[in-house]
Amino acid sequence: MALLYQKEDKIVTITLNRPEAMNTFDPETTTELSEAMIKFRDDPGAWVAIITGTGEKAFSAGADLKKLIPDAQAKGSTKNEPTIARGLNIYKPFIAAINGLALGGGLELALACDIRIAAEHATFGVPEVKWNLIPGWGGTQRLPRMITRAKASEMLLMGITIDAKEAYRIGLVNIIVPLAELMSTAKAWALKICDNGPLSVRAAKEAMLSGLDTSLAEGLALEQVLIDQLIVTEDSKEGPRAFIEKRKPVYKGK
Repeated sequence: MALLYQKEDKIVTITLNRPEAMNTFDPETTTELSEAMIKFRDDPGAWVAIITGTGEKAFSAGADLKKLIPDAQAKGSTKNEPTIARGLNIYKPFIAAINGLALGGGLELALACDIRIAAEHATFGVPEVKWNLIPGWGGTQRLPRMITRAKASEMLLMGITIDAKEAYRIGLVNIIVPLAELMSTAKAWALKICDNGPLSVRAAKEAMLSGLDTSLAEGLALEQVLIDQLIVTEDSKEGPRAFIEKRKPVYKGK
């Protein structure tokens, strides 16, 4: 299979599984990725997703130039099934566990995640201009919103790659860890998220992301709507009650 889907308690791991092709995206992989994300979105028992790649060389090296690009050229369009990179708004959190190359669509997929944990040997870039293309999964939009415009211009216009240390320095990744500790770290961070109320986590993500594209006044208004929705939920009664009773809250996502 081009993609593996595994659920362990409340955590889903989605693994790009084409190591022989550096976990690049062909039409089948893109379809399976979309289906996996929708499955995660629609499962009330799934609270956090980790996305990673098979092997030690690549998270994903982006589009499969032998398959995906010719397919798009034949159709006259690069539109494909929706993912969090383009077309799917999923407010459950995603963690990218970057186990190697994150190039082109691979970096764009990582950018669409909320947290990025990188192995020490990971490499990042959007080299599409070298092939007379541009990033088509949000790279031209998310990258300059996440790092400085100057650095984004270097990567986008020159097609250069950067290593994990530089990615951390410019704020592209949250943390760098040895490869052997990558998945355990990602799962530990996912568990920390799962300790919190799932409805509040999703509301915080929605407020943060939606607010980036609005005025401060509009963002504050959205924040008010979301907190008013949360305050009447069962979990918002359980949280303060557990605090008063000095115990760990038991959240149900209701």
